[in-house]
Formats: sequence, structure tokens, C-alpha cells
Amino acid sequence: MEEGRDLGGLTKVVHLLVLSGAWGMQMWVTFVSGFLLFRGLPRHTFGLVQSKLFPLYFHISMGCAFINLWILATQHTWAQLTFWEASQLCLLLLCLTLAAINARLLGPRTTAAMWALQTLEKERGLGGEVPGSRQGPDPYGQLRERDPKYSTLRQVFFRYHGLSSICNLGCLLSNGLCLAGLALNLSRL
Repeated sequence: MEEGRDLGGLTKVVHLLVLSGAWGMQMWVTFVSGFLLFRGLPRHTFGLVQSKLFPLYFHISMGCAFINLWILATQHTWAQLTFWEASQLCLLLLCLTLAAINARLLGPRTTAAMWALQTLEKERGLGGEVPGSRQGPDPYGQLRERDPKYSTLRQVFFRYHGLSSICNLGCLLSNGLCLAGLALNLSRL
């Protein structure tokens, strides 16, 4: 494809489908499935499911961001980019970067910390309950108070989990802004 040439119809459809599909997947994983699974599954089962879903989710997000970035980068003459085109390229590059950080760095470290926590919890008979189902004192709070190793591991887990969540929200926002821009410029598409 020549630089600066207008996208063909099929390429436009692929761009729109990949971007909207990625955003829909991100919305579902971020705001629906995680909360439903957390409320309905035993704690360790939830962790197992998430440890299988998230690597695939992060890599799909990364692939979608790469495809969309490639489609847009090859269609424009760089010296003649409009503000919106440059913004969209920057947003997609940000999404690709954040998804890659999640897929290659934060996701594996979060999962490793989770497995270490679960090992300590299993040794004490914890992890089989559905969150919110237990009455009385919090056994995880008691474990944190009594076991400094568990407390430290928990801090590591939540640090990586928090950073991963921020990266995920950055991708979600980037793709949402790209979709909003496309919707506002449908006549130019």
C-alpha cells in the first residue's frame, strides 16, 4: 500500500471490527466477568480461572492494538497527519505498550505472587470459600497479622495487580477514545 493512500473498504471494516472487538472484550473482562466470577467462585478457583484467562486476554489486546496501529500507520503520510490522526496513532501505540507490559511483565508476576499466596493459604485450610460467605473474624486478616511472609507476598501481589489494572484501564480508555473519534468522523472513514 502506498504511503498516504486511502484505506480500501475491506481494510476499513477490519480496522473497525478489530478496534470495536478489542474494546468490547476489554469492557466485558474489566467490568463484567471478573466481578461475576469473584462473587460466584471459591477464592482459589477464581484465581485459577483468571490465571488461564488473563494471559490470553493480554495477548489478544496486544495483537488487536498492533493490527490497528499497523493499519493506521500505513495509510498516512506522516508529514501530513491531522491532529486526530496523530492522536489516534498515539493512543494505539499507548494501548500496544500497556498491553505488552501486562502480557510480558505484570501478568506473569501477578500470577506468580498469587500462586505463592495460595500455597500459604492452602497450608492453613483457606481458599475454598466463596468471598463474602464466611461469618466471624477474617482469617486472611489474621494470617496477615501472624505471618510476615504472607503479608509481604500479599503486598507484592496487590502492587502488581494494581499496576496491571492501571495498564488495562489505559488500554480500555485508549480504545474507547479511538472508537469515539471514529464515530465522530464516520463521514471521513
